[in-house]
Amino acid sequence: MNRNSLLGLCAVIIAAAAALVPVLWAATDYLHNGTAVAATPADQADLIKRGEYLARAGDCIACHTVRGGKTFAGGLPMATPFGTLYTPNITPDDQYGIGKWSVDDFYRAIHTGHSKDGSLLYPAFPFASYTRITRADSDAIFAFLRSTPPVNVPSRPHELKFPFNNRNLLIGWRTLFFREGEFKPDPTKSVEWNRGAYLVEGLGHCSMCHTSINAVGGPVTSAQFAGGLIPLQNWYAPSLTAAEGGLGDWEISDIASLLKTGVSPRGAVFGPMADVVHNSLQYLSDDDIHAIATYLKTIPQKKEAPETMQMETSEAYGSELLQQGQKIFHDQCAKCHAENGLGMPPNFPPLANNQSIQMQSAVNPIRMVLNGGYPPSTAGNPRPYGMPPFAQSLSNQEVAAVVTFIRKSWGNKGTAVSPQQVANLRSAPLD
Repeated sequence: MNRNSLLGLCAVIIAAAAALVPVLWAATDYLHNGTAVAATPADQADLIKRGEYLARAGDCIACHTVRGGKTFAGGLPMATPFGTLYTPNITPDDQYGIGKWSVDDFYRAIHTGHSKDGSLLYPAFPFASYTRITRADSDAIFAFLRSTPPVNVPSRPHELKFPFNNRNLLIGWRTLFFREGEFKPDPTKSVEWNRGAYLVEGLGHCSMCHTSINAVGGPVTSAQFAGGLIPLQNWYAPSLTAAEGGLGDWEISDIASLLKTGVSPRGAVFGPMADVVHNSLQYLSDDDIHAIATYLKTIPQKKEAPETMQMETSEAYGSELLQQGQKIFHDQCAKCHAENGLGMPPNFPPLANNQSIQMQSAVNPIRMVLNGGYPPSTAGNPRPYGMPPFAQSLSNQEVAAVVTFIRKSWGNKGTAVSPQQVANLRSAPLD
């Protein structure tokens, strides 16, 4: 289950799931006064429904379902600097899925990062975050997965470079970067804050995208949630701390709207985060969304994310780009985003005082101008307004010019970007 982001968290009709109750695994008993008691069909149906919700919160579908393929059948390629990983089949198929797994096997996998056979799981599976999930929530997710239709499709073997194809090397990675343990509430914080922390740090595995990784694929823990470039996807996950992209000065309602619908008066989500909202966050309850927003507002400033390599322009050339970009903006962008950069939110987000425009990394605004895109289609915003692509109509210098203008106008404090940066991103994958 995964920032690549966790990453679209599995629509299953509960009525159909309930019909499968007679054939579900026997480990659904529960304890009453210390004595095992067989779960009733109603108990089982409730457990499955709760597990479906939690699987949405964990964005399981994002990684374990190929676009257009069978739900949870795996096979999604995940490109990494070390080679390509393919996600496994987690349907209840006995041959290729988790049909022969026990509830204990499943909990051990998400809590300790060990598969049923004891082998070490690669950390693309976010067990370093999922270890915080409670046993009760793990059991519910397992019940839900066991209620889904089995798919008899083998998992594709990973294609990792030597020596990363040796799982035994993961022992070193785990020693450095993995700490096992369920989430412990902070008694000095509210119940709502703790619920938000549990979802963000555990099921949501937000740090997978919003924390930079080092050369061996480990998180830079000193800069947790301080943002980072998603490897090989060329999207920048902004800081969630009080620095460049922090949410401390946002209204709770604006954060909640962004998470639930993909748009808010402060901006809209695109790229990988749009998938997270579409497949996961829009299905969460208003209470859980509010809890996440409450927690995100309080994430303290730690350390800035490691600097990303970025072509710099001279002051004179930056001024030239700024002037050229002003005309391009007037001709191509002002109709939607307004001459003063305030836009017409939420359909056309503001560019003035927009944190995502001013970040140290200019990757996201460059990609938006090149490729365009849409916020996610959600129940709260079923027909989102889109951004047209300009890759075919604007040269690298023209894109650099208009992005420079946007990053340095209306009080924005971004830096100029270079045509070489645009050229480097022109052929970047779209998702």
